[in-house]
Amino acid sequence: MTPQLQQAIKLLQLSTLDLQLEIQEAIESNPLLELVEDETYENQQEADPEDFQAAAEPTVQIDNSAETSLGEQLQTETIPEDLPVDTNWDDIYPSLPASGSANNSEEYSQDFRPAASETLQEHLMWQLNLTPMSDTDHLIALSLIDGIDTDGMLTVSLEDILTSFDPEMEIELDEIQAVLTRIQHFDPVGVAARDLRECLLLQLKQLSADTPYVSESIIIVEEHLGLLASRDFNSLKRKTRWDQPTLQYAISVIQSLNPRPGSAISADETEYIVPDVSVTKIKGRWVVELNAEATPKLGINATYANMIKRADKSSDNTFLKNNLQEARWFLKSLQSRNETLLKVATRIVEHQKGFFEYGEEAMQPLVLHDIAEAVEMHESTISRVTNRKYMHTPRGIFELKYFFSSHVGTKNGGEVSSTAIRALIKKLTADENPKKPLSDSKIAIILGEQSINVARRTVAKYRESMSIPPSNERKRLV
Repeated sequence: MTPQLQQAIKLLQLSTLDLQLEIQEAIESNPLLELVEDETYENQQEADPEDFQAAAEPTVQIDNSAETSLGEQLQTETIPEDLPVDTNWDDIYPSLPASGSANNSEEYSQDFRPAASETLQEHLMWQLNLTPMSDTDHLIALSLIDGIDTDGMLTVSLEDILTSFDPEMEIELDEIQAVLTRIQHFDPVGVAARDLRECLLLQLKQLSADTPYVSESIIIVEEHLGLLASRDFNSLKRKTRWDQPTLQYAISVIQSLNPRPGSAISADETEYIVPDVSVTKIKGRWVVELNAEATPKLGINATYANMIKRADKSSDNTFLKNNLQEARWFLKSLQSRNETLLKVATRIVEHQKGFFEYGEEAMQPLVLHDIAEAVEMHESTISRVTNRKYMHTPRGIFELKYFFSSHVGTKNGGEVSSTAIRALIKKLTADENPKKPLSDSKIAIILGEQSINVARRTVAKYRESMSIPPSNERKRLV
């Protein structure tokens, strides 16, 4: 593949945030590319285009076939050599607003750089350094904190920690237990517990004494946690001899606790999603548009372009010529990327109108080949276009890949999307009687009554993919 085709493919598969970084790097490395402000663009429009074209005429020969789509380029592996010198991003998408000039990029990076996330160990170490204790206890605390996993649970036994110390230090097991107790009072509440029961008890015992039903909750966790885990409410009610409201409120207190306290302190950085396209309903028609704020307004720097001289083979002139051609290629690749993205998104919306009108239950089966055939592109191209690209709809933001799903046959010979089946299963479990939740077999029977042929194992697979627990775990008191 030519370098130009490689660049087009690279830009095609970038997410919006990655594309913005790529554009910024291109601007910093190529003096012929620039972010265009509104006033600058208007001045360029008023300038004599013939004078501007003549300044760079020796560098390239304009190819009128440059309007071919990226899909054709990817299939034929030929991309036109050049773009006109005065090609401007606003010529293609006039509504795109300027995202700021390159001059304030340094200010942005300094003032708005996100702070590094804190790990759970760092959070505990910060509290340890503020806690007065002896050098020996501090050493024990370091060993304990090192044995805490990301969920906040202590994964090593106190005996193993004891054997890790030099016997000459004369550390006793009781001393390690005492230090552990101090760490268990650190934030987040419930940290450094050795099992689920201890984790829940630590959180319950730090609640205010006048918290309703906290004493009943402690009894359940200390004595009947196994019955609660198996949702054997009849046995739990018989052993505690409480009425149903008391039992229900005590369980609700336990359910409000966090079995993974360390998850509250996460080192994972937030990943922001910038939609690439938006879908709105205008006068009864679904309209697909590119996100005008996703890509900055780019253009060719007229000052540098006019410095290129005819038949000048100096190093400076050659440098400008090469960068001018690279700038044209970059603009054309951006144009092709957006044209292809808009074309694919439009076909997806046309195929999935039922989803936009009625929701997931009306999702139609769709595979890459269907869209590839509709837009006359290769399936690999469609895969690149839909990867990490997002669509903003009245029903939320979805990755383009979300709209693709396999199908299941119906009794009358039709097809139903697997996404629609998942939506039906979700709806059935949400509307079920919590005292008698639906089993996978029962759900399969109900779907069969709607002419949807699915096996019990298929229902189980779809249910698990949506993190819906089995029927025995969904059973609860009312």
